[in-house]
Amino acid sequence: MKQKFKEIKSYILTGISYMIPVIVASGLCMGIGRAFIGADLTNAASAGAAYWLYRTGQLGMSMMVPVLCAYIAYGVAGRAALASGFVIGMVSIEIQAGFIGGMIGGLVVGYLVVLIRKYIKLPKTLQGIMPIIVIPFLATAIAAVLMFGVLGYPIVLLQQTLTNFLTQLSGGSKFLYGGIVGALSAFDFGGPVNKVASAFCNAMLADGNGYPKVCQILASMIPPFGIAISALIAKNKYTKAEKETLKSAVPMGCVMITEGVIPIAARDLVRVVFACVTGSFVAGGLTMIWDIYSELPNGGFLAFPFFNEPMMALLALAIGSVITGVILAIIKKPVTEADEEFDDIGFEVADSELDDLNIVEVD
Repeated sequence: MKQKFKEIKSYILTGISYMIPVIVASGLCMGIGRAFIGADLTNAASAGAAYWLYRTGQLGMSMMVPVLCAYIAYGVAGRAALASGFVIGMVSIEIQAGFIGGMIGGLVVGYLVVLIRKYIKLPKTLQGIMPIIVIPFLATAIAAVLMFGVLGYPIVLLQQTLTNFLTQLSGGSKFLYGGIVGALSAFDFGGPVNKVASAFCNAMLADGNGYPKVCQILASMIPPFGIAISALIAKNKYTKAEKETLKSAVPMGCVMITEGVIPIAARDLVRVVFACVTGSFVAGGLTMIWDIYSELPNGGFLAFPFFNEPMMALLALAIGSVITGVILAIIKKPVTEADEEFDDIGFEVADSELDDLNIVEVD
């Protein structure tokens, strides 16, 4: 069983390694574009090259989950799983399952391909259609039904429950209310729980209540800053690759792009999420009892001038980030030699593996 978990971890790390360049390139394009556009995106399209960069980054970020899903599947079953992996990654986005859904979908597709190869046998004359028709179709169809039917419904139910919970909570303790909004915003780095918090805060802002929005903005910035603080405190608990990832994740965090830390979070999900949620809970609670509100829906540091108390918000951000960093520095396990030496590049397809692909010219 322990060996199986190690194999699954290696598949996930393979997917992460292919996802990192997508996140870095897209995140930096978004960040640079946003810096030139400013906090208000109302007339962003008129900003020329800055908007083009920002929009390119958005499109690139939409590829993050499909790339992760596809290359996890690739790690499990090779190139035959790639096409289905990309499609199921899009399904994960459709059902708002986030990167966690992408990880689950990638493993499902990969093992489905393994089972299809094992149990479905075609005559020798039809072997050529296995990798280009049979495997992609069956793996995609079965995985899609599982994702929509098994994973999709619980996510919808979870979102409805959390929305009702936040609505009821808004009339109670300010610290608890702000803390829970912050915690939910940081919980899954853009996944279904984060989507609920974002939608709720946006609805409150539209009604003239900008207090929850500050909780969400800070909670989107705390993970990269907190993890960076942790890496400074406990350098032996981060691989060289993770330290390199932070060099791009921190600037992305300045403009409220949390996805830069997903490669680090996916390696040690429970500890990273716990630390980020704790720091974001405290920061969110503080902003609420300090009555800090925002006039803008997002922007990171670009939105701070539009807070009624920007310096107090900066203090809450610092407190939440330090709490996250200290907790993670304490609970994270030291890096082993195996972690440092893990080949993140995955495996390449040899030319000999392409021999079973028959290309037929049609007159």
